[in-house]
Amino acid sequence: MSKKSPLEQCVIDGLETYFRDLNGTEPHGIHAMVMQTVEKPLLATVMRHAQDNQSLAADWLGINRNTLRKKLKDHKLIK
Repeated sequence: MSKKSPLEQCVIDGLETYFRDLNGTEPHGIHAMVMQTVEKPLLATVMRHAQDNQSLAADWLGINRNTLRKKLKDHKLIK
């Protein structure tokens, strides 16, 4: 088995805690929950490192600049 990256292990640990906290209740909408939780800090951190240059950040993220701009608006990271 290959060694997990720290980020991958963080996701695994968070999900294990989530399942444990459910205490037998069936989960719903896990993908949307994880994406909503992860996307905002991902975008904020990348934008900070790109010094708010959306074109550069979009390139680093591998997404279209218009897509990035929409996501930044959706997460209220820009007006």
